[in-house]
Amino acid sequence: MRSTIAHPTPIDRLWPTDGAGAKALRLVAVVLAGSALLTLAAKIQVPFYPVPMTMVTAVVFLLGLALGPAMAVATVATYLLEGALGLPVFSGTPERGIGLAYMAGPTGGYLLGFLFAAAICGLAARRGLRRLALASAILLATLAIYLPGALWLSAFVGAKSAWAVGIAPFLLGDALKLAVVVLLAEAGLSRLTAGGR
Repeated sequence: MRSTIAHPTPIDRLWPTDGAGAKALRLVAVVLAGSALLTLAAKIQVPFYPVPMTMVTAVVFLLGLALGPAMAVATVATYLLEGALGLPVFSGTPERGIGLAYMAGPTGGYLLGFLFAAAICGLAARRGLRRLALASAILLATLAIYLPGALWLSAFVGAKSAWAVGIAPFLLGDALKLAVVVLLAEAGLSRLTAGGR
């Protein structure tokens, strides 16, 4: 049975801190860099079948795995706050609207799900999950995005259509992202371990 002892996350190993001031500086720097990375991931569309995909969910997962639950949720919350304040940080902005109007639209539930997904992946990092257990945690994080996303979307298009337009077209791409995230996380963790950090 796997230990429930908290493991250091990659950010703990790469940027160790002593004292409240150093921790606050690290938090601000990492949160701002992470929210910028989420914005970039939301803006880049990768051609894929049956629909183009962004890498924003993969970045949410990787932030959780790299930062742990508290810092990852703070990063995603900052990204959402930036969007709520009218910055064009989301996919399709400013063309499809900005601010709270965009967030209250059909994709609002998925944005909320990013917070849950970051927390789940962060907890997986704190528990030191690897391989199949890590893949299972990322699958759970994917479902944590789908569920509020589809429920919110169903208010606009109905439950059957929510599945057809809000989940089914993204399954293949999300399966690929899950595999890529697991491979990147495993490679990164192996390197950190080998480096003695």
